[in-house]
Amino acid sequence: MSVAKNPVRWTIKDIEALPENEWVRYEIIDGELFVTRSPHHKHQQLAGRIFAALDNWAFASGQGEASIMPGLIFSDSDNVSPDVVWASTERIAQIQDEAGHFQGAPELVVEVLSPGKVNEERDRTAKLKLYSIQGVQEYWIVDRTAKRIEIYRREQAQLTLTKTLLAQDTLTSDLLPGFACEVARLFAARG
Repeated sequence: MSVAKNPVRWTIKDIEALPENEWVRYEIIDGELFVTRSPHHKHQQLAGRIFAALDNWAFASGQGEASIMPGLIFSDSDNVSPDVVWASTERIAQIQDEAGHFQGAPELVVEVLSPGKVNEERDRTAKLKLYSIQGVQEYWIVDRTAKRIEIYRREQAQLTLTKTLLAQDTLTSDLLPGFACEVARLFAARG
């Protein structure tokens, strides 16, 4: 007789019990644990440029805040750290806890794809579904290898791909009035 085993469902308490390691990132999506190592330097550089563009706009416009790798704690079994987020001042007041984590969805989430089919699939499928369910208004998937940005916007209660931007395009968003950034600038090589 075989006994069916239930898969282990990870929770925030399980993550808190793991040893801290600055080179490892733990995320939980629907109770499944994802462990990734620190991203490539170019991944971090690209995320930093996106953060800088959003942060500069937010500071100049007085509209909300951008954050790098914030903890998004949607539930005990859904806990992720996207590369960059932006939230309006009103939304931050609703979702930020005393530890500085977000206990709900910011309006905008940005993920820079890490190499590898498993990593890409997580961002394109599992996180897209999670962010859609949680009420994220806009989701940018940034592919540093292909040098493109896919823009998903909430339509009929679901995040749907609405456009794909390439180097010659300008990144804008209805969420961010007056925000504009040349895509080529984000992917530009130095030296």
